[in-house]
Amino acid sequence: MKVAIIIPAAGLGTRMRPQPEKSGVSRKQFMLLDGEPILIHTLRKFAGAPSVGEIVIALRPEDRAWVEKGVEAAHISRPIRFVAGGESRQQSVENALLSLAPDTDLVGVHDAVRPFVDAAAIEKVIAEAAETGAAILGVVPVDTVKQVHRNRIRATIPRDRLVMAQTPQVFRYQLLIEAFAAAKTDNFTGTDEASLVERLEKVEVSVVPGSDRNIKITKPTDMELARLFLTEEKAK
Repeated sequence: MKVAIIIPAAGLGTRMRPQPEKSGVSRKQFMLLDGEPILIHTLRKFAGAPSVGEIVIALRPEDRAWVEKGVEAAHISRPIRFVAGGESRQQSVENALLSLAPDTDLVGVHDAVRPFVDAAAIEKVIAEAAETGAAILGVVPVDTVKQVHRNRIRATIPRDRLVMAQTPQVFRYQLLIEAFAAAKTDNFTGTDEASLVERLEKVEVSVVPGSDRNIKITKPTDMELARLFLTEEKAK
């Protein structure tokens, strides 16, 4: 089974305030965590997953040279290719998707700033997608969720009917190709890849239990938690 992982890393990270004294860069995927960009920590997790073959990173052209050097220095044990990213996550993923060989079986998409996904979860979501055609990691929210209009509550949504979507999200290659083509035709922009696949109404997207540790680093306070998680990982 041929599995490719796409990591969109062309985002500008507008929710992360610059912290040059700590990281040297302001874009979250390149901020330093224990001396290495977050992206490198993320890549190592997929290099440690037996089912993963190729990794494709979508980057802004101006970032490619130094990211390539960083990846080379990190000695990642999986083949890695680089493609030009787009102006949006969806465009970046599509660029990487269209660069894959047509004999690819499964395609996973993972946020560059989720460096704490574990290999077991990666393998489980890949296995589920191989069986059903589409699967994502997700966790049930712990907070009560309210539906509102302006600042007025309209309903309380039962938590057992909700899931917080995580990545990786894994799909059959041809299914994801069709989903992106349909989105382009309809001028539809989704917040994740599953939302594009859902529109096709060809398969039901399965949810594999994720982890509260699989955080998406999007704001400065997340870095403190990331440092704690990394310290715990190294202590194992």
